[in-house]
Amino acid sequence: CPPPGLSYGLLPRPCRALVLLNPQSGPGLALKDFHALVQPMLAEADIAATVFITEKAQHAHEKVRDEDLSQWDTLVVMSGDGLLHEVVNGLMERPDWEAAVTKPLCILPSGSGNALAASINYYAGNEQVSKHELLINCAFILCKGLHTQMDLVSLSTASGKRLFSFLSFGWGFISDVDIASEKYRKLGNARFTLGTLQHLARLQLYRGRLSYLPADAAPGAPSDEPPVANGSAGGAVLPAGTEAPGARAEGALPEDSLLVPLQQPVPEHWTVVRDEEFVFVYAIYQSHLGSDLLMAPAARLHDGRIHLFFLKAGVTRVTLLKLFLAMEKGTHLEVNCPHLHYVPVRAFRLEPRTAAGVMTVDGEALACEPVQG
Repeated sequence: CPPPGLSYGLLPRPCRALVLLNPQSGPGLALKDFHALVQPMLAEADIAATVFITEKAQHAHEKVRDEDLSQWDTLVVMSGDGLLHEVVNGLMERPDWEAAVTKPLCILPSGSGNALAASINYYAGNEQVSKHELLINCAFILCKGLHTQMDLVSLSTASGKRLFSFLSFGWGFISDVDIASEKYRKLGNARFTLGTLQHLARLQLYRGRLSYLPADAAPGAPSDEPPVANGSAGGAVLPAGTEAPGARAEGALPEDSLLVPLQQPVPEHWTVVRDEEFVFVYAIYQSHLGSDLLMAPAARLHDGRIHLFFLKAGVTRVTLLKLFLAMEKGTHLEVNCPHLHYVPVRAFRLEPRTAAGVMTVDGEALACEPVQG
């Protein structure tokens, strides 16, 4: 029985798939793995794959923005999360984006991050695996052809950028590790472990103001900052909190109806976090942060929630390491660290006090500036 609010579709047979493949992603074995492991499975499932190999940054973005998508039944991304970020934003730049984002998308993990693939593997009830096991599980999900909705989060920055994000927004320790460990990409998932240990040695604090709209807040009702609490692939739908189609000009992007412009104060029924020094702020909309990091066990593909984690100043290096080790099993909230806060929200705003630290969206670097989503 599907969860409420989810509807499922089936890919047609025979099925025409456009596979967007980044040969440089992760350890650099994507093309070899596609031919050896994935293609035989697709052939047996009557899925005809046309492989498009990306040769530069934004190549996939341009391809899906300009491509006649009617010739494909599904778009398959074989890479890390970064290439899917390009694809989603390329689709959202099309004049016919509303139809384009209903095209089923599939992720086949071959990067070093692979968070969405790990999340989908988790939702499918499979054991937590990585590398070839995760790739085969995801290829099997594609062969079965069942697709459903996935939330997108709309992000806007002070400099006027508008981005659509399927996985996460981060600032501080986790984002710094993500970007700084990029040079160890050939190590696969171990790059994050190495990066974490290096950054622990020089633990930094980040000053800024964090505000959010709690997921269960009634409009107009101010809420206190909550205590730490445990939280108990397919086409995309409109971001939660956007208005119904037809309420705007054809082809215009959805309005962020939960947000006021960044230069105005947040609405009164939002919560403003009192402290302004953080180790990290991380908003994640799927369960996994990496193939062996279960950050938001309560998250689902289409729950209309942003799972907001923030770690305040004062935490020791030992506790921070404990939190990351516990995250492998999704038990970090059971460490009972008083500095770690988790709250499901529908919208958030982060205003850094200085331009220190990188911000990341779906694992890709972003200049440090005020942002809301």
